[in-house]
Amino acid sequence: MHYQAAIFDMDGLLLDTERVCQQAFRDACEFLSLPFLEQTYLSIIGCNAQGIEAILTKGYGDRIAYESLRKAWMDRYNPIVQNQAIPVKKGVVALLCWLKEKNIPIAVATSTHRELAITKLTLAGLYDYFDHLSTGCEVQQGKPHPEIFLLAAKRLNIAPELCLAFEDSNNGAQAAMAAHMQLFQIPDLVKPSAEIRAFGHVIADSLTDVHQQLIKHALLSQRKVS
Repeated sequence: MHYQAAIFDMDGLLLDTERVCQQAFRDACEFLSLPFLEQTYLSIIGCNAQGIEAILTKGYGDRIAYESLRKAWMDRYNPIVQNQAIPVKKGVVALLCWLKEKNIPIAVATSTHRELAITKLTLAGLYDYFDHLSTGCEVQQGKPHPEIFLLAAKRLNIAPELCLAFEDSNNGAQAAMAAHMQLFQIPDLVKPSAEIRAFGHVIADSLTDVHQQLIKHALLSQRKVS
């Protein structure tokens, strides 16, 4: 394992936002007298706005206009994430600090809109750790397409294959692998499918576990050099 940069997803990986988002969606469905289609909902995790619209429109069919569902959903979600610090996931700060100490450039590659991503990271006290931020509104194709990871690597001026990628979702994992990055997946609401596990990448319980693996690798590399 040789790397020169680290690229992180945000929701469900750095921040414990996925449960907040899911509950807001459940509440919106109840408000609109719609069923909560769990598998349809879980399949949108990691997608950008266009991808979410396509999946939910297909899933809910003619039950309701998508814009009505989205408005009810965002009316319940945005007041929370725009005004409250969402809890940071286990191991995040320690890993970011360690990477900074090692002078490893760090970026975010999130499907979230840029302004909201900045707000979330700032409220959580994480924004200043990152050298660059690439967001869903800046790419034509969302995850599982690799475009957003390739954009993040370009902004860091590091070849994609020399980047570590950190993801929670299957859509994100597919995007990172398609970008030829060295992937660590820390599942949140969705477990890796058999197709995703077949990639052979590292799947860990938390970023604390990943951090320990990176420390061990760094120590082994130092011993080989000395």
